[in-house]
Amino acid sequence: MYNQSSKRKGRDGMIIPKNIEELASYAEKGKNVFFFTAGWCGDCNFIKPQMPEIEAEFPQFQFIQVDRDDYIDVAAEWNIFGIPSFVVLNDGEELGRLVNKNRKTKNEIAEFLQRVEG
Repeated sequence: MYNQSSKRKGRDGMIIPKNIEELASYAEKGKNVFFFTAGWCGDCNFIKPQMPEIEAEFPQFQFIQVDRDDYIDVAAEWNIFGIPSFVVLNDGEELGRLVNKNRKTKNEIAEFLQRVEG
């Protein structure tokens, strides 16, 4: 089982899974926001600097950064056909998704997460 104390975080504080098993453990347990991104994605790089503020505004979620290129099979399985995209799971059950190829704003992401929270 994945050791929670070994969480690897990126510079922006998001958890970055080390492998597919670790990614799967987050998908199965907890209330998590999966942020699908890629280094070459201009719209992803636009929103990334704002993610720490979004994370601070929604402490009830863990934020998981998923590099679409590293996990292309997962992206396909989850129907992630545009990035940046966000998928929220609670103990394996999908609560909502913000998946399209458009640039996302901080307000748009916050409104999405508020809707998911109910």
